[in-house]
Amino acid sequence: MLWFTWLAANTSMWMNDVASAWLMTTLGPSPLWVALVQSASTLPVFLLGLPSGALADTVDRRRYFMATQFWVAAVATLLCVVILLDRLTAPLLLALTFANGIGLAMRWPVFAAIIPEIVPRPQLAQALALNGIAMNASRIIGPLVAGALIASFGSAYVFVLNATLSVMAGITIMRWRRVHQESPLGREPLASAMRVGVQYVWQSGRMRAVLLRIALFFLHSTALLALLPLVARGLHGGTAGTFTVLLASMGVGAIIAALLMPQIRRWLPLQPRVLVGTALQAFASVVVVYAPSIWLAVPGMIVAGAAWITVANSLTVAAQMALPDWVRARGMSIYQMALMGSTAAGAALWGQVATWTSIQHALAIAAVTSVVTMLVAQRTVVDRGTEEDHTPSRVLKVPEMPEPPQAGRIQVRVEYRIDPARAPEFLALMQESRRSRLRQGALDWQLLHDLYEPGRYVEQITDASWTEHLRRFDRISADDVALRDKRLAFHIGEEPPRVSRFLVEQE
Repeated sequence: MLWFTWLAANTSMWMNDVASAWLMTTLGPSPLWVALVQSASTLPVFLLGLPSGALADTVDRRRYFMATQFWVAAVATLLCVVILLDRLTAPLLLALTFANGIGLAMRWPVFAAIIPEIVPRPQLAQALALNGIAMNASRIIGPLVAGALIASFGSAYVFVLNATLSVMAGITIMRWRRVHQESPLGREPLASAMRVGVQYVWQSGRMRAVLLRIALFFLHSTALLALLPLVARGLHGGTAGTFTVLLASMGVGAIIAALLMPQIRRWLPLQPRVLVGTALQAFASVVVVYAPSIWLAVPGMIVAGAAWITVANSLTVAAQMALPDWVRARGMSIYQMALMGSTAAGAALWGQVATWTSIQHALAIAAVTSVVTMLVAQRTVVDRGTEEDHTPSRVLKVPEMPEPPQAGRIQVRVEYRIDPARAPEFLALMQESRRSRLRQGALDWQLLHDLYEPGRYVEQITDASWTEHLRRFDRISADDVALRDKRLAFHIGEEPPRVSRFLVEQE
């Protein structure tokens, strides 16, 4: 049910993008205006991705997902009315495209969080590849249907169908019988949820490496999609049908690669796979923009689509594997922000470069710089490829208080006594401890060393409140427990490390 809903939602998205891009070639025919359609569509994801992810981690995901579909339907209806009244202008088209992008921004994180909830972890990569097939089937269906409607009836009817599909998707989600489970600690405040999400991603080495790679890839690869309407017009006999065929060809290549992803993953490890995919996409872009006819451009678009889904799927799976369930929507929203933010920036950048030079030169420059920057990223920001065990653990006992404080920060101190000769090893381990505590949501972390007793260290963790302190116990994973055991192995005191908790009275 959810897969078909995702297919319908993405079909609507591609229909909207095709119709809007084609409309802009008549309303504002310069390369910059056409490229800005892509920016207007993707910029909301960059601006609203984190609040959306925080909400998706704290509210009823079914109702939230349903509301986003009805928002998209309302925007499509408004756009249809404006076209029929002949009131559409280039700035208004960009504004309504931006409004449609708000719906997409709110929709994607919740869907990304739902998939691991209903699919076992060993099958997650295949499930994401299946979603890639839905997305790229929609890349074929959406442009073909949009092109046929534009040629036969006009652009307004594309948005009528878009609204209809969005309403149907919303009604389908309404029938999903998912039970939302509220946390016993209550709903996490939005600002706190956003802070913790950013903190988790920043303290995860794998997530930082994935974000850099996905941002670099889409910053450059979006040049082809952003300028494709103008590439299609430049081909012999270029029409809306030419544009549609090129987009559909890219979707075909993506579907073929998605079906072959298990074999591709066996052939190439993650980092070489990303680099090869980047190089193939760059090569295909050059082929398409310099193609003398559609017969050479179509194979180029097929290769571009295959390379695109290979890189995107590889990095998406890596991001999903790096995130535990409790912060998944926030983590994936930040991932999507990096993707869409770089897409929006890339569309504007390469549109401007094409205005200064030419479409051919812009795509050639994007192709060369994409391979060079990815090579530099692979060498400077290394993804160690280690997967953490995020299985929730209830080993640690939750502290109890008859009357817990209602306000004020909580400071926790854990006192270790170690062999001073092993201090360098202990300090290295405590850096891992620092990252672990901050990923769980702690406000601050410090390690204190007693000046008079060289073997005495105090780990100091600050939480925003007593409730936030208790939330950290819910977020402890099997890996965190293993890290605690490593810390305890350094302790040489007769009693276990002493744990003290303080309320910060004044600051």
